[in-house]
Amino acid sequence: MFLISWFTSRNISKDTFFTGDRQSPWFLVAFGMIGASLSGVTFISVPGEVGNTNFYYFQVVLGYTVGYLVIAKVLLPLYYRLNLVSIYAYLEDRFGFWSYKTGAFFFILSRTLGSSIRVFLVAGVLQLVLFDRWGIPFWVSVLITVSLIWLYTHRGGIKTVVWTDTLQTFFMLLAVVVSIYLIATDLGITSIGNFISAAAADPRSEIFNWDWQSGTNFFKQFASGAFITIVMTGLDQDMMQKNLTCRNIGDAQKNMFWFTIILVFVNLLFLCLGLLLYMYAETKGIAMPLRTDDLYPLLATQHFSAFVGIVFILGITAAAYSSADSTLTALTTSFCYDFLEIEKKYPLEKQVPLRKKVHIAFTFIMFLVILGFRWINDQSVINAVFIIAGYTYGPLLGLYAFGLFTKWNVKDKLVPYLAVGAPLLSFIIGQNSESWLWGYKFGFEMLILNGLFMFIGLFMIRKR
Repeated sequence: MFLISWFTSRNISKDTFFTGDRQSPWFLVAFGMIGASLSGVTFISVPGEVGNTNFYYFQVVLGYTVGYLVIAKVLLPLYYRLNLVSIYAYLEDRFGFWSYKTGAFFFILSRTLGSSIRVFLVAGVLQLVLFDRWGIPFWVSVLITVSLIWLYTHRGGIKTVVWTDTLQTFFMLLAVVVSIYLIATDLGITSIGNFISAAAADPRSEIFNWDWQSGTNFFKQFASGAFITIVMTGLDQDMMQKNLTCRNIGDAQKNMFWFTIILVFVNLLFLCLGLLLYMYAETKGIAMPLRTDDLYPLLATQHFSAFVGIVFILGITAAAYSSADSTLTALTTSFCYDFLEIEKKYPLEKQVPLRKKVHIAFTFIMFLVILGFRWINDQSVINAVFIIAGYTYGPLLGLYAFGLFTKWNVKDKLVPYLAVGAPLLSFIIGQNSESWLWGYKFGFEMLILNGLFMFIGLFMIRKR
């Protein structure tokens, strides 16, 4: 990664960090985005979640396809037409100053929390399998991790990230494929047909849940997947910044279509890995860990061969860095453009030093959030990520939906109050839905409810 950083940081301009000079090959962006989208959450948490909710997560993945279609056909053309560096500048043009700052703030909040959780998951695994044995405390290992990320991204920024994401994605997928092959061979599953037969006989391979009261009901999960994709990719500076480095809108859309197809199959691969992990543990009489997130690390480092353990550590390390490097770049970009207005308010000679200071600051903030999350999390990390997204991305969903699908303007100064009120109201309803709504339990579709409240609020403060 440092070698890649050295190559991509030569002959850079002041805009390279933010835009990659808009010269990224679309196929590199598409492949690298797989790793950035999956991160350590998919790598660790999705296989483990099979024991809790079967293959129901695939219902969310199917919903992703609709969300990516909306991004490719609606949002990307908008961003390219306006020639945006920060996608939240659209909100200023559409509604005004306060809407713009509100959108940028909720992105920074969402990404800081979400990406810190992703890195926390991987850092915990590395602590368990490596650093505890060397006597290195958790805070030191996390500090080393985020410092290394800062070192290889602080010059090239998004241009470096596009290339390092490709390397990281390769190692993530290599780890999964090798694990599946070796586990299946050990269990005597020697062909795809054999695996399909074994999976069909296992109740954990059930994909669809039609119970309307369940939080994993198909329609809830599918709709949630579509909206999660729209907000966590299409309305997210981190993911969109990579797309905006493509040469033109045609390349960006091509990237999105191929990325979608590959992502569906890769997620199915992770679910199959999860099923094999549970089958292996039961066959060998291995006690299940208390947290499902610990199953894959436990087996890979204590029960599989040393080769699988090494491949696993390479994969999980790649997952940690693919999630954090692009996030730090996107947070720096958003803060510099959306709050400091770096191109408007600062002369050219001060822009790069200021950007570097912001980059260091967000590296330190991520370090602190990771340490904080270590003491409060008690559930599957993938659930934690989507629960947080449901509350923090809802205002963004409402703002963009109102901006794109209506022609009304709004009383701009009231938008920040709505952006706080909508998540609070959603939280209250979510906590009481089973008693208020005849047993109905909200799952990931809390995001839709939150966005709806924001949309209704904007409608109430509309003006000509």
